Amino acid sequence: MSIKSTKINPDKFHISQWKFYVILLALSTFMILPIIFMFSQALKPMDELFLYPPRFLVHKPTMENFGDLMSQTSTTLVPITRYLFNSVIITGSVVLLTCLVSAMAGFALSKKNFMMKKVIFEANIIAMMFVPAAVMIPRYFIIETLGLTDTFLGHILPLLALPVSVFLVKQFVDQIPDSLLDAASIDGANDFVLFRKIIFPMIMPALATVAILAFQLAWNNIETSVIFMNDENLKTFAFYMNTLTSKLENNVAGQGMAAAAGLIMFIPNLIIFIFMQSKVINTMAHSGLK
Repeated sequence: MSIKSTKINPDKFHISQWKFYVILLALSTFMILPIIFMFSQALKPMDELFLYPPRFLVHKPTMENFGDLMSQTSTTLVPITRYLFNSVIITGSVVLLTCLVSAMAGFALSKKNFMMKKVIFEANIIAMMFVPAAVMIPRYFIIETLGLTDTFLGHILPLLALPVSVFLVKQFVDQIPDSLLDAASIDGANDFVLFRKIIFPMIMPALATVAILAFQLAWNNIETSVIFMNDENLKTFAFYMNTLTSKLENNVAGQGMAAAAGLIMFIPNLIIFIFMQSKVINTMAHSGLK
């Protein structure tokens, strides 16, 4: 008696998969609720913000909170466009340099042999356990000694030390066959050619993940503005929004503007993750393989 097995096409829906869709739909709905609430809160008029019992969804959406926020920011000595310009330059530099540094470090730690290679990688793993507050004072002394306070490098340099990005790229490079690099070396390719023409194109999914992590770190960062910057013209958009939100939250009339400010800071993170989330999943799938 032969048993016939039914093959399921993963690209098409099958009736036996309904239970998985129900569970995933429930989980995804639960996880997206905070995002929906953030948009709803920013669009609520004043009477709905303080309604009791509170409503989760806005009934009469309005852009009044954003208009009030813009009028509030127009009264500051430093224009909001200056803070935004600083954040764009700093975030762009951090993302590009972090991807480059992580790619080169991952290539060296994975495919090159040199003294203390394992010690350096273990030190990188240990560094992943440190919270930013634990290294705040050493970072300050380094930046102060180098004379980088009140400069853009004072923002950029501390944010380049991202141990998790080196770990992810190194684990991704481990999956590239050594025979491929050996064949290219026999053909006369040096380390620079190997990195530029073989390694770099093949680790783009990992670098997309690194770019997301670096973007979130730099865009939401207020530490460097507080510690290293005395010049108000060099502080970031996140610092300005955080300061403004702290002031508004102490004012009943400022609750809507505070919600609008939080949404403005969140939207760029959401956009970059939506466009690169498939790369993140691919990287996580490879980072733990041996």
